[in-house]
Amino acid sequence: MPYKDKEKTLKAQIPFMPMTPIAGTISHYKSFACELIRPRPVDVWLPEGYDPNSSVRYPVIYMHDGQMLFHVETSPFAGMDLFWDVDKAMTRLARAGEITPAMVVAVWMADWNEGARGAEYMPQKPVTETVWQTMLQNGWNNKEGSDTLTSDLYLRFLVEELKPFIDDNYATNPDPSHTLMMGSSMGGLISAYALSEYPEVYGGVACLSTEWAISDGAVMRWLEHHWPAAGTHQIYFDHGTETYDAHYGPYQEQMDEVMRKRGYTAGVDWISQRFVGADHSPKAWRERLHIPLKFLLNASK
Repeated sequence: MPYKDKEKTLKAQIPFMPMTPIAGTISHYKSFACELIRPRPVDVWLPEGYDPNSSVRYPVIYMHDGQMLFHVETSPFAGMDLFWDVDKAMTRLARAGEITPAMVVAVWMADWNEGARGAEYMPQKPVTETVWQTMLQNGWNNKEGSDTLTSDLYLRFLVEELKPFIDDNYATNPDPSHTLMMGSSMGGLISAYALSEYPEVYGGVACLSTEWAISDGAVMRWLEHHWPAAGTHQIYFDHGTETYDAHYGPYQEQMDEVMRKRGYTAGVDWISQRFVGADHSPKAWRERLHIPLKFLLNASK
């Protein structure tokens, strides 16, 4: 049913626990009630000075792998060095006047195993039968068939269920130019797919260490024909040179060529960076998180 018809039900079903990160405030929704996909935790991080009664309206960054973004006790990885520490980066940059203060909506995985994560994060439309067979031959964890991919439903959940709830309950600026997305690895892949599928919703995306190599770049080749033209979006790509990232360079170069053909200007509405020596890890993403944040949340905009 339409979101507005179930708004009261959602509000009744989603209790949240206020939590205190290093800076700012987190509302932790232990089981976000939704119809399109399985319920899962969602964290909403509010920056220092957030006042719902003021006239200030905040940009929102929707981020994947939410259980690894804030070092809170509810995460299954609490106590490990597997966190991006997004609250620290956002606060430091905002205090320095380098970014516009913004909210972060961190969407957790419903089931933390690679097969479930892949089913939600692997872009669905690029997966033809040939692509699927190649994925299986290369050890893809979800063995049941391409019809088990749920990334289209996951994106619908973000657009049709989660975003309306956030806009209705928090002081957001809901315009596309202030609705952003970020992820790493397959989280980067689904972020790029989200922009191609919903260019009217998202004004900017940051894709760190994007997992282009699946089925020899099948998603990147599909995006060649489905990427939005320049004019209203900001795009950030990066990759390292070690571990899994060592395979991404040639594919990212092809995606960079797609950007040029679609009219994007390097350093203006599009950035693509290579970090020599950086590996495929939360530590590496944490160390360079300030770069995409400053690009997407430029305080001078």
